[in-house]
Amino acid sequence: MIVLPSPINRSNDRTGAAMFEPVGSAEATMTIYLDGRAIPARTGETIAACLLRAGVSHFRTTPVSGARRLPYCMIGHCFDCLIEIDGVGSRQACLNGVEDGMRLRTQDGAAAVRGAGLP
Repeated sequence: MIVLPSPINRSNDRTGAAMFEPVGSAEATMTIYLDGRAIPARTGETIAACLLRAGVSHFRTTPVSGARRLPYCMIGHCFDCLIEIDGVGSRQACLNGVEDGMRLRTQDGAAAVRGAGLP
């Protein structure tokens, strides 16, 4: 879920008002699938936000050490959120929105390139 600060609704000690308000639907109206697991998704949220909200432990592992990675910057600069989206690897989960029924797969190491014909 993407949230933006509201100048009218800032949290303070006297009122206890919330500092952020949800943008888009606050209830899950779609379902996406990560490694076959159904995950409720909200209209307007990114894949990364949805998976983090669902408590996913990692999106990918690194090619060299196999270290587990989660999103870091959430703005497309760090590439720690790479995931396979509908059969296409190395896609950034923080830059792609959820779509009902989409199939995601945890990316283990480097993404395979189909048809590359490398020895």
